[in-house]
Amino acid sequence: MAGDLAAATVRAVVQLALVALVIAWVFRHPEGAAVYLGVMLVAATVTAGRRIDCGGALVPRVGVAIGLGALAALVPVLLTGALAPEPRAVLPFAAQVMGGSMTAAALAGSRLRDEATTGWDQVEGWLALGATPRQAVGPFGRIAVTRALSPAVDQTRSAGLVTLPGAFVGLLLGGAGPAQAAEVQVLVLVGLVAAETVSAAALVRLLGPSYGTARPGPDRGRSER
Repeated sequence: MAGDLAAATVRAVVQLALVALVIAWVFRHPEGAAVYLGVMLVAATVTAGRRIDCGGALVPRVGVAIGLGALAALVPVLLTGALAPEPRAVLPFAAQVMGGSMTAAALAGSRLRDEATTGWDQVEGWLALGATPRQAVGPFGRIAVTRALSPAVDQTRSAGLVTLPGAFVGLLLGGAGPAQAAEVQVLVLVGLVAAETVSAAALVRLLGPSYGTARPGPDRGRSER
């Protein structure tokens, strides 16, 4: 355990140093922002797909769900002028909501897969009654989305009472006033809730037809479709 903690710490330091260099470059070359966000989306998709264990054929659907979640938070913020349309403002916010979308997708997908596996008799019963595959796993999908959003709901409820969120602390350490820090943190929290809700709901809907067609198993998705 001590070795794992030491390795994780070293890895975090190295990764953050490299990311700092990349972001500094993007700030000087705004045209590179789209490429950077694209790389983030690919990394988030691969990570969530591996956690769900859905197989390579279904991983693109995971990416679509994560992308939709991030856009659901980012587009309204830009259209309303809450954030300036420049990399210095957009990149940190986009990274936050994309990370939240990835987490929600991974939790929702894993839960849906587990529920469909253990409750396959119920799925077969719905199919026998004429339900579509998506309808057959619908009850499991609602459970999956609810469980996936629980961390985001708890984080939002406890903000400022149990913990001080990262954006709030970072702005205070950077010299911003408490009111400005709170304003930005509210924007981040609302964006995360929106992104995670859309991501989880979209993923359940995208994976529903697959998980309602054949019982998910350890080897499922690796060789089919």
